[in-house]
Amino acid sequence: MGKSISIRDLYTPIQPTVRQSAENVIYREFLPAPELRPYIYCYWQLQTAHPLSEQFNYRVVSDGCIDIFFEAHQSHESFVMGFCKQFTEFALPHSFNYVGVRFLPSMFPQLFKINAKELSNKFESLDHVLPDVSDFIKNHLNAEQSPTQIVNLLDAYFIEIVSKASVNHDTRFYNAIQIILDKQGILDVETDLDTGISSRQLRRLFEFYIGDTPKTFSKVVRFQHILRAKPSSQSLRQNKLFFDVGYYDQAHFIKEFKNFYGVTPSKAFGR
Repeated sequence: MGKSISIRDLYTPIQPTVRQSAENVIYREFLPAPELRPYIYCYWQLQTAHPLSEQFNYRVVSDGCIDIFFEAHQSHESFVMGFCKQFTEFALPHSFNYVGVRFLPSMFPQLFKINAKELSNKFESLDHVLPDVSDFIKNHLNAEQSPTQIVNLLDAYFIEIVSKASVNHDTRFYNAIQIILDKQGILDVETDLDTGISSRQLRRLFEFYIGDTPKTFSKVVRFQHILRAKPSSQSLRQNKLFFDVGYYDQAHFIKEFKNFYGVTPSKAFGR
């Protein structure tokens, strides 16, 4: 599937977990098997190295992806988190070991024929959405396994799912995604997404496969582009980065960034 490969080549969804982590909290990402990389960006693990002295607030920033996740000590409970147009914060206990699967934009609905719009801006019990996947996690994954063992089991399971999946190769939809990623979200969606489909039809496709409109997805892509650029607080003030990434004024830039991240740009990038 050529277009899915280009999504991975053009887009690197970032979760700045390490910067916000406590000293004894570890976040790691693991590559899936090569044949899964057009669909799954990474597997991830968020765990405590030692019990914390206080509750840990874990912030998830907007990244345009859909994730499956579970606590390895309680794998009978798993969840799916949809496309989010603002940051989400989770209050975690003193000790935890979370494992997740991050799907590239549009790939979760492609593989499972689930309307992404129904999952947007929330997380739900995976048992209510994909009971077979929930059962696999419950019956095969646990905290006694090493990350390598978990990755191998997930690889084998999702390779089988991919082998049976019927993927929609709508070039008009994927051309629109390609344009958004090529332009790093800095575009006029009304004029720049002329891919041979009406704006109404395109919106319907984006809501099903992404979980929100082309405009909202573009904003998230632009936000992720800013995260990858890692500007310093000084460059944010002096170079007027907000103009370069399509904002008309600094106030609008700060407001939208805070909505996606949970803090202002100066706090996020402060040294």
